[in-house]
Amino acid sequence: MAAERAARTAAAAADPKRRPKEWRGPLSGIRVTDFCWMGVGACATRILADFGAEVIRIEDRNRLDLPRRLPIYMNGPIRAYGDELLDPDPDAAGMYNNYNRNKLGITLNMRDPRGRKLAERLISLSSVVTENFAPGVMERWGLTYDRICELTPEPVMARMSGYGHSGPHSHFRSYGPVVQAVSGLSHVSGLPGREPSGWGLSYMDNMAAFYNGIGLLMAIYHRNNTGKGSEVDVSAIEAGIGLLGPIMLDVSMNGKKTRSPDFPLGNRIEYPDAAPHGVYPTQGEDRWIAIAIFNEAEWQALVAELGDPGWASDPRFATQPARFANQDALDELLGAATAERERYDLMHRLQHRSVAAAVVQNAEDINENDEQVAQSGVFFELDHPVIGPAKFEGMPIRFSGMEQHNWRSAPLLGEDNHQVFTEILGVSEDEYHQLVDEGVI
Repeated sequence: MAAERAARTAAAAADPKRRPKEWRGPLSGIRVTDFCWMGVGACATRILADFGAEVIRIEDRNRLDLPRRLPIYMNGPIRAYGDELLDPDPDAAGMYNNYNRNKLGITLNMRDPRGRKLAERLISLSSVVTENFAPGVMERWGLTYDRICELTPEPVMARMSGYGHSGPHSHFRSYGPVVQAVSGLSHVSGLPGREPSGWGLSYMDNMAAFYNGIGLLMAIYHRNNTGKGSEVDVSAIEAGIGLLGPIMLDVSMNGKKTRSPDFPLGNRIEYPDAAPHGVYPTQGEDRWIAIAIFNEAEWQALVAELGDPGWASDPRFATQPARFANQDALDELLGAATAERERYDLMHRLQHRSVAAAVVQNAEDINENDEQVAQSGVFFELDHPVIGPAKFEGMPIRFSGMEQHNWRSAPLLGEDNHQVFTEILGVSEDEYHQLVDEGVI
């Protein structure tokens, strides 16, 4: 198996279609030594790679990046999200492929002094360094910001962690679900009168990554204007707190509690008095539609589409305030009515009557049924030596005169070793093969 993987990596490295012909985009000319892993780091540097930066992703053969071990695997068995494989094919993971498109990938043993020397040589030829390890890892390698300033002039060094790199909790490790709990996001999620539900994914990994990307771009812009580098320190906890602004204002100014028998609101809305306002079942298993009614005209349109059911004339639903006060009863009756209807047909009919309604779409719907998503081109396809053609989600931003540069899917493990070490760092062929044989590369 190891020989087979080595052969396919060599074949991919030799494929001219897997080599960039040029770096295109507003960030072309910027080389990034990227120590980031998982989503919170990889998504941030992916933004740079998508728009022209030469991002060189450093990995450890003996400690595979978690997305190389987690689902989704092409043609693999269905597994729970956190169900790691004991002996995974590191090149078959869809999550890693998505996080690391448009990047170069090398392997380096940072536990070996020769590996650290090679990393320093790469940093000396870069202007940006990124990492999102547990606090203390870069320090143990001697790669402090002061040392990086000695290696390359006016660098941008972006450090991304759960708690930031100062303060009494700076040494704590964290993952997305922990960040969501500590920042207060989990406490305000869920249904009214129930325990906090948490979130079904590491939401803050991605959200913090976007803050990390913003920090990197601001530091690069600052250097372009002033010639001065920056050390960027992003705390995912603080990024999560930043998403709670209106709720924190309500608590501090109005004495509102963030958990009570009627809060969080679930699918409902606190202001204005919208009712019905929620998600309702439709025909089929686990098929739903969202409907929001804000005034009498919309209510009458909804009732007409449902065929003027008798319950709609119930005095409890005679006015918008009355409907708002009796939402439980209204939701039960409306759900029974929508359960008999096909979701997309009902959505279009309600929209035609100027009622706010939308199908609750799953992944298949977004990929196959959504005309708006299809025309936007947010999904694009790249080929991969192991996975084959695969879809990626692009940046949800459009520019005039500028576009995302999608030149390659994610690197195979160590795919760009020879190119980076011999062509960029100037390692001789003999030394290169010796370093490979001795496990440094």
